[in-house]
Amino acid sequence: MLINCVAYANGKKLADIPAADISNYVEHSDAFVWVALCDPDPAELDEMKLEFDLHELAVEDARKGHQRPKIEEYGDSLFCVLHLLELKDDEISVGELDIFVGANYVLSVRNRNSRNFRSVRERCEREPDLLSHGASFVFYALMDAVVDRYFPIVDVLESELETIEEQIFAKGTARSNIERLYALKRKVMVLKHAVAPLMEAAGKLYGARVPKTCVNSQEYFRDVYDHLARINASLDTSRDTIGTAIQVNLSMVTIEESEVNKKLAAWAGIFAVATAFAGIWGMNFKAMPELQWEYGYPAAIGVISVACITLYLRFKRFGWL
Repeated sequence: MLINCVAYANGKKLADIPAADISNYVEHSDAFVWVALCDPDPAELDEMKLEFDLHELAVEDARKGHQRPKIEEYGDSLFCVLHLLELKDDEISVGELDIFVGANYVLSVRNRNSRNFRSVRERCEREPDLLSHGASFVFYALMDAVVDRYFPIVDVLESELETIEEQIFAKGTARSNIERLYALKRKVMVLKHAVAPLMEAAGKLYGARVPKTCVNSQEYFRDVYDHLARINASLDTSRDTIGTAIQVNLSMVTIEESEVNKKLAAWAGIFAVATAFAGIWGMNFKAMPELQWEYGYPAAIGVISVACITLYLRFKRFGWL
């Protein structure tokens, strides 16, 4: 679906134009066209391919979707893939934003994501001095908006990790904590797969050899790279903390099982003593004097009870019970 198709010149909006007129504006060196598509059908992509003279391989990637974050050069144009992440029902849904950038055009193709980029367009139109940089500034603004949407997700994951850490040493929570930690680790890896490749690609947009399209906006792309580096460092820290927390929880499970084994062993020892006395007096030999004694039975019960209570108190003292 076509969301917007707007022509700009010298940092100002000229007009909303039909898709068929795109090529007329692209021919002017002082103007550029910004087109936004959402979940387009193949016919719409084919039309954009003709209007912007897009490279077939880039269009093919946009058709298929589910690409790894990347930035590729095709002559004087760029093709960028970004992952759009959104927290839904405690899970991270992954969408995709494909951006085609040329000297006089920006084409953004949004797939499998409900959040639009209207605020990015409004921001650019409010800043004509920056928009006068052309398509490269729009490319930066889109990348910056996508990366900025990662920060709230990182904050949520870090808060969740802190909550789990507070419960690590709570008795009886080790197994549930491990399940939560593995679920959290999966979310962190989803975010990591979106950030790490993009950070590597963004590093090529400033510094030594920079694509011609981005030459006049290098400092802005350096800012995006810095944001990605911060997020990547936070994710590495979270991943290490999760790994440590999982090991601690596994140790807690082992300790809890050891405590159970101690209790079972202690009770087994107590009952073994009682069984031993009962077994001796249960042999019923005639020469056993206590068989004929009036107080033999109460005395036997008393001896067994004293032995069992003594063992119970000693195990209690040692922390086994």
